Amino acid sequence: MAKSLDLVFLWHMHQPDYRSPDNGDFALPWTYLHAMKDYTDMAAHLERHPTVRGVVNFVPVLLDQLEDYAAQIARRELRDPLLRLLAHPAPDSLGPAEKRAAIHACFRTNHTRTVAPFPYYQRLFALQELASAQGDVALEYLSGAYFADLVTWYHLAWTGETERRRNPLLTELMSKGEGYRLADRIALLDAIGEMLTSLVQRYRALAARGQIELSSTPQAHPIAPLLLSFAAAHEAWPEAELPSAPCYPGGRQRLDAHLARATASHAERFGAAPAGMWPAEGAVSGPALERFAAAGIGWAASGEAVLANTLGHANYVRERDLYRPWRDASGVTVYFRDDRLSDLIGFEYAKWHGQDAARHLIGELEGIMARAPDDDTPLVCVMLDGENAWEYYPYNGYYFFEDLYTALAGHPAIRTTTLAAAGTAHAPRRQDLPTLVAGSWVYGTLSTWVGDPDKNHAWDLLCSAKQSYDLVLGSGRLDAADAARAEALLTTCESSDWFWWLGDYNPADAVASFETLFRRNLRALYVALKLPPPTQLDHPLSRGGGSMEVGGTMRRAREV
Repeated sequence: MAKSLDLVFLWHMHQPDYRSPDNGDFALPWTYLHAMKDYTDMAAHLERHPTVRGVVNFVPVLLDQLEDYAAQIARRELRDPLLRLLAHPAPDSLGPAEKRAAIHACFRTNHTRTVAPFPYYQRLFALQELASAQGDVALEYLSGAYFADLVTWYHLAWTGETERRRNPLLTELMSKGEGYRLADRIALLDAIGEMLTSLVQRYRALAARGQIELSSTPQAHPIAPLLLSFAAAHEAWPEAELPSAPCYPGGRQRLDAHLARATASHAERFGAAPAGMWPAEGAVSGPALERFAAAGIGWAASGEAVLANTLGHANYVRERDLYRPWRDASGVTVYFRDDRLSDLIGFEYAKWHGQDAARHLIGELEGIMARAPDDDTPLVCVMLDGENAWEYYPYNGYYFFEDLYTALAGHPAIRTTTLAAAGTAHAPRRQDLPTLVAGSWVYGTLSTWVGDPDKNHAWDLLCSAKQSYDLVLGSGRLDAADAARAEALLTTCESSDWFWWLGDYNPADAVASFETLFRRNLRALYVALKLPPPTQLDHPLSRGGGSMEVGGTMRRAREV
């Protein structure tokens, strides 16, 4: 019997809620920028290759923001500083602080892939370098025309490769190179709005024709095991220092709320509840999967190291154990990513020629298939972010995907599939897991979100806020609108992203951005509860960050 292999790609799409709780302005632009570049490209790659199947995972808080952006642009009520600058009718009127902010924002990107390839954009960079070397006063010599060109090039550089090939406006503006008028910038703004408005429709269409499975994640991307028990961190990291608080108050109810909101929003947007979920950061535990099962979730996924920890490293046989489905005691089917193959795409192949990278990945899959027993069909799961890695690839990964998807579509023995379909096809091969060891795709532990003094301090502040929330909500002092506002803020504060960034080993700029927004959300939560915020929220939580250069989106590129 001829051998075969089933391959599942899971592309995880996530950005945290960057909206200020004070005025709704977006503190960072990464949500709509990734939509322009990555979410559009990832849809287009699949549209060009209709026989390639996979799973696309959308976190609800990301979709909330994309819809918000689309509505802003349609109504011309812009709450993102960079979009406001793009539509600014008189950039000559920008003040010194606005100019400095624009320069900082528009060059906070991957210079090699985003600035250097475009001579006009590179010239803008060189001009500000020259001015900056002379001090702040020299920046005043940069005119409104400079900033009109700068913000236009910033957005052009963030458009996806497939959009540049599809939309003649982008080609026209890039060819023009300089001297962008208000009409040019408004046309570009409208094009961005069209990209955002069409995204959900495009992915829904891919799902409707059976090419992709759409999955979800609990609403605001919380670390499920830690909501239920801080002690879960000890299962894979026994020496971890834990927060002072004994547990997160009411964590089970909060996880259930994230799951319920995610299931409902997914059904509203895509026409049906998700069959499965990628837990935030692939973080799982036995109790967490019990809550997933109670919410009607049939499958979940995590990292390979979690499987190795659960089976015991001495007993773990990679080729035997990794390439099959597993069943948790909760009844949830659990799939584990091939960390090595996933990381090759996330980190290494950007340095390769696209065709060479595609051939290498196909060769790796053929090797797995060749080593499998004759009566066994390996199920290989490649799971990673569908966002950040591509900015490190030439042409945003266009040629890598063209070569890879073309090769897979024509391969006689490798079949791309979805996890829902794999669950049926591989049901006879599914085995029962022993007691699951809590962990995530990162090292197989929960150390990225707890254990560091700054992370633990943030958990303690959140626990205190949650205790206040419970007391006030229990008293009945808030009306329905105020209670809903407080619950929304609490949901945001429970996101994993705040804890990821805290720690003095992370880049200082990124730490400052995220911990400031976390404190603002916590402060706003107290205000919504009609309580005075603790004075410690007026001071940074972090002891400082490392000096490593960061470009806003590096966090997700490093994460996969």
